[in-house]
Amino acid sequence: MLQWRAMRLHSWDHITEEPMNPLLSRQVIHGDKMTLARIDLRKGAVVAMHAHENEQLSIVESGRLRYEVDGEEAAAQRGDMILIPSGAPHTVEALEDCIVLDIFAPAREDWRRGDDAYLRR
Repeated sequence: MLQWRAMRLHSWDHITEEPMNPLLSRQVIHGDKMTLARIDLRKGAVVAMHAHENEQLSIVESGRLRYEVDGEEAAAQRGDMILIPSGAPHTVEALEDCIVLDIFAPAREDWRRGDDAYLRR
């Protein structure tokens, strides 16, 4: 990461990929008020039902996923975006290998603390 007075330049090539479980890994950038994560889900990966205070925008870069958000289901593929409201219970299943960008506001303080056991199952 290069840092100037007002900006920080990041590259996915220089951000460590963190294995969360055998089918899911992530790369994360934390700002002061937001978190950006690049999630690599292998086919069959399931993120357990959970909820958080953060509003979340998921952008599918590749692959296909099935989302369930507050009891509603949707299939998403490359180019689709899912906006998950703050506090909404949600889960996701990778129908094929996927790359997803997740944007969270405010920043994921629980991830900074390591309180992310639902991803490690």
